[in-house]
Amino acid sequence: MIELTLILGLFVFATLLVPNAGEDVMLQNILNKTAPQNKTLKLFKNNITPAETDTAATYTEADFTGYVATTLAGAGWTITPGAPTEAVFAEQSFTSSAGAQSQNVYGYYVIEATSGFIQWAERFTNGPYLIQNNGDVIKVTPKFTGE
Repeated sequence: MIELTLILGLFVFATLLVPNAGEDVMLQNILNKTAPQNKTLKLFKNNITPAETDTAATYTEADFTGYVATTLAGAGWTITPGAPTEAVFAEQSFTSSAGAQSQNVYGYYVIEATSGFIQWAERFTNGPYLIQNNGDVIKVTPKFTGE
């Protein structure tokens, strides 16, 4: 089970999709065929549902004023072994720094920071979220649970 917590005034639990290209990269990392890389967390603004055949180019990155993609460095993950084992990264905030905007954000996607290859994507289950005002914020806390 893979779980993401999204906070925008409420909690949402959604299902994450690892497209074929992401599965390839992950297996290469696990089997030490290629070195893992830090990840980059991005929001997407195109109205799509993640699919198996997606690549990073499938997604149109958000570009509202104040938006900046964020790096998920490997050292930032906290992994707690057990039943289940969990990996959690600190909450990441994406905040508008201007008013009079109108941009829907439908979900997020994660790419490798150096290669740009997609890793996974997720559409917000109760989105899209409209970024319209100065101070509007979307907060994402990546969390993986393995059983």
